[in-house]
Amino acid sequence: MIVSMAGVIREFEGLRVNVDDVVYMPSLDAPPEKPHPFVYFISIHNDSPVPVTIRGRKWVVQEDQGEITVVEGDGVVGQTPVIEPGGHFSYNSYHVVAKSSRVSGAFFGETAADEWIFARIPEFRLEVPNWV
Repeated sequence: MIVSMAGVIREFEGLRVNVDDVVYMPSLDAPPEKPHPFVYFISIHNDSPVPVTIRGRKWVVQEDQGEITVVEGDGVVGQTPVIEPGGHFSYNSYHVVAKSSRVSGAFFGETAADEWIFARIPEFRLEVPNWV
């Protein structure tokens, strides 16, 4: 159980997150200390009978050598999408790393009944290809 300023936040079984694809994209801008850019494609599905508004997210990126980066923020790619029952919200974004990494996290939201909820992001890998 997580407690926030809004009160208790519970994992919401009606919200499902899929990592649809992860692509190594060496053509994207990346700083020298983190030269490996990845694009990831995410979809958030609302399998519940109530609308859900996504209010924020938290990503935890742990590089294989141990460095941990936590990314938190409001909304998703600058939006606070309302996902109707049976609907979904899809987007893509990118992250840069120094080494191969594993990623996990959660989306935080609110139901139409003002209940604060979260849905876990399934862990996935940012695997730097051997040819790099």
